[in-house]
Amino acid sequence: MRKLAEVEDAKALMREAVDWSLFTWLWQKKRVRHSADMANDALDQLNKRIKKSWSEESRDVYRDLAEDSGSGGRKKKRNPQDSRPIDGQLKLLVKKAKDADEDARCARADAEATFDEADRLLSTSLAVEGCEKAIRSWELHEKAIRKAEAVLELERDQSPKSERTKAQISPRRVQD
Repeated sequence: MRKLAEVEDAKALMREAVDWSLFTWLWQKKRVRHSADMANDALDQLNKRIKKSWSEESRDVYRDLAEDSGSGGRKKKRNPQDSRPIDGQLKLLVKKAKDADEDARCARADAEATFDEADRLLSTSLAVEGCEKAIRSWELHEKAIRKAEAVLELERDQSPKSERTKAQISPRRVQD
């Protein structure tokens, strides 16, 4: 996964903000919120773009997992005859990606709640904690994106075109 400038900028700002006084926090909170929102938007867009590249089978497994966990995924009626068997390794990677997404979502919500509480109480110590949680949430989101990319890579490795290309590149040796 390539580094996103918005995320790197937000991390740098949060690391700087750890040393701010209450007055500086009050003065800079809009800048911090804007930077955090930009980082979150960039991560969300990249995550969506990767998942749009997934095969329909992988997206179906992800939706099924979201429905099973009650995450509010779209409910779509699928005909059981239309579903094709999915590779166990691919299904496991999709599950890991789903779990990582959930971890990142929870971490983001926790960071936002901490910032809201810091703002309400005018607490620099809570603001510092919010910075640390925000950085952690972005790291978890980046991890989730890497897992989504792993699903895409496995799909590409398993595609029939990929198999033909591999066979052309490394032909089997005929033994006498």
